[in-house]
Amino acid sequence: MARLNTLLLGSGGRESALAWKLSQSPVMGDFYIAPGNGGTGSYGHNVLLSPMDFEAIERFVEMRHIDLIVVGNEDPLVAGIYDYFKGKNVLVAGPSKAGAELEGSKDFAKRFMMKYSIPTARYQSFTADTIDEGYKFLETLRPPYVLKADGLAAGKGVLIIDDISQACASLESMLGGMFGKSSSTVVIEEFLKGMECSVFVLTDGTGNYRVLPVAKDYKRVGEGDTGLNTGGMGAVSPVPFADEAFMQKVEERIIRPTIAGLIAENITYCGFIFFGLINVDSDPMVIEYNVRMGDPETEVVMPRIVSDLLPLLEAAAKGNLGDMPLEIKSEAAVTVMAVSAGYPGKYAKGKEITGCNAVEDSILFHAGTSLTESGELVTAGGRVISVTSLGKSIPEALEKSYCSMDKINFEGKNFRRDIGKDVLNIKC
Repeated sequence: MARLNTLLLGSGGRESALAWKLSQSPVMGDFYIAPGNGGTGSYGHNVLLSPMDFEAIERFVEMRHIDLIVVGNEDPLVAGIYDYFKGKNVLVAGPSKAGAELEGSKDFAKRFMMKYSIPTARYQSFTADTIDEGYKFLETLRPPYVLKADGLAAGKGVLIIDDISQACASLESMLGGMFGKSSSTVVIEEFLKGMECSVFVLTDGTGNYRVLPVAKDYKRVGEGDTGLNTGGMGAVSPVPFADEAFMQKVEERIIRPTIAGLIAENITYCGFIFFGLINVDSDPMVIEYNVRMGDPETEVVMPRIVSDLLPLLEAAAKGNLGDMPLEIKSEAAVTVMAVSAGYPGKYAKGKEITGCNAVEDSILFHAGTSLTESGELVTAGGRVISVTSLGKSIPEALEKSYCSMDKINFEGKNFRRDIGKDVLNIKC
């Protein structure tokens, strides 16, 4: 098999995990990560390119003879990077601009789910012109009330509110520009109660797909799922309730209808689909779609994949996954994220990180880190570095991750000590 020169776009923990996995491929040629972070240089070459600068990426692709572009985060996909490179001499692992609307517009995603009978919460969408109807719709719902900005809002566009007066005020604020253009339309939906999980699929646009390991992430900054939402404080895989019976329902009711719907709509989709699901009385329902891998879930999914990921991505991008196997480890994986003091609010950068070399039983996936000119590793973001461990069970993997986390130090380090306890029915 010919070697593949590969360009991975992104700079977070997700891209670190993807880079770690892809770099192990025996068919990897020259490997570049743009822009990467303080840890991704261990797997390939970091290059100072913005994932949103398609023209600069095109010049780099031509200069370095890139065969495959792997898109880490959603912004380039929603902006149409697949369409930009269509017909050019490079493959893109990711959906078309039309396919990326599954994440780029929550209203589009909800309409799609309704059209193809995919189980999801009851909803309606509103603009500034229909705000009075929005108030009336809120009155038909039981608290808490879920308000979502229609467009991309860096993971901050969802509000869950207990009081209807506050919900009405928040609707007005969102439509008034709380999240810029992203909340010019607001989706209001009923609240679903249950435990969430993340299901990931790699599909080739022709109906073939592979289901990756299921994961559960932890978004709140505080233990016991308290405090503000973050980009993710940790994750576990597998998820105990996502057993064979549950996953059969997921495939029959959600995955297959979604892929069939995309084909019926003539939407090109060759890449990852993220299904944010909730378990409602043993029945899966869709909370949201993402059009890429999740973060921090990628940090527990990648270590559980035995198969070479690079040929699978190439096959998906070419539209011929066929019967290519995807082998998954039986071991459990846990990741715990270390974040900067003050995150997800204001936080300082440039704090020296020490102790990474002392970690032996875990994998470190860098997120908000960078290297100074003198080679010193420092903090460069709110979510700094994650510690991922494998074990025969979730408790064993947890013990390894927390032991390794204690070896890493930087001023203001914060992390949750209750990751995974809910799925193990352990009270915090």
